[in-house]
Amino acid sequence: MADVKLSIIYYSSTGTLHKMAERLTETAQKAGADVRLRQVAELAPPEAIASNAAWSQHFDRTKDEPKATADDVVWADAVLFGSPTRYGNVASQLKQFLDTLGPQWMQGQLADKAYAGFTATQTQHGGQESTLLALYNTIYHFGGILVPPGYTDALKFVDGNPYGVSHVTGGNNDNPLGDAELAALDHLAQRIIRIAAKLKSE
Repeated sequence: MADVKLSIIYYSSTGTLHKMAERLTETAQKAGADVRLRQVAELAPPEAIASNAAWSQHFDRTKDEPKATADDVVWADAVLFGSPTRYGNVASQLKQFLDTLGPQWMQGQLADKAYAGFTATQTQHGGQESTLLALYNTIYHFGGILVPPGYTDALKFVDGNPYGVSHVTGGNNDNPLGDAELAALDHLAQRIIRIAAKLKSE
């Protein structure tokens, strides 16, 4: 699996998706994948960011990290997209990035890759599944190959999300990732690398 190239592309406002993306990166690298960890550009106005201390702090901590480009998707054999839910939908920051990929889509450069997603909400059942399903609408148009975790491991009966990996952050966005979420993230990374390796070998 050493020859699998994995891009992990995400948006995070207060840091939860960032931590999830870092865990996926760590696990994928241990599995032998060549990994690019990329956040998408922030679109919110400065006054909105400044109105939330956690958002402002996370923005300052990560503002110099590499930003996602179209090449990060074209380069990859597999892509994991991460987005917090926004009214049960993909955050505008990640959606805007996806919407810029038209030229690559028209050339067929986004097809035949393995894709899956991860998300977080403040409340239980706060739009996690609908956010992942909304994300996957784009993947269908890419001609991508969805590699959701399903219930392919007993641990998925603990975290309970067959569509991807999700986490409930709580009202203050400070609920840490637990053992169930970490195990689910590990499984997602390992599974998409394994499937991408099989796709490459055909």
